[in-house]
Amino acid sequence: MRTGRPAAAGSIMDPNRNQAGTPARRSATVSVNLSIKNVPDELAEALRERARRHRRSLQGELLAILEETLGGRRQSVADVLAELRSTGLTTPRESARLVREDRDGR
Repeated sequence: MRTGRPAAAGSIMDPNRNQAGTPARRSATVSVNLSIKNVPDELAEALRERARRHRRSLQGELLAILEETLGGRRQSVADVLAELRSTGLTTPRESARLVREDRDGR
C-alpha cells in the first residue's frame, strides 16, 4: 500500500539505495544465482544427457540454454508486430498454407 511517503532508504521499495541510504552501486555485469525446484525426473535426465552430448556440466548446459533462448536482442512489441505484418499473413489459413509450402519444399 502506498502512503505517499518516500520509501525508506535500503527498503524493498527503494532498490536504488543500499541499507546505509547511499545510492547502490551497480556493476555492468551482475551475477545472479538461480535455483529451480521440483524438476521432473524425466526433464532432469534429458538435461543431463544434453549436457553430456555437449561436454558441459549441468550448470554450463543450463546457462547455454538460457543464452540461446534469451541472449539475443529483445524485441519490442512494435518490432514483433512489424515482423508479423511483413509476412503478409492475415488469416490462420494463410499461415497453414505457408507452413505446408515450406514443408513440401524440403
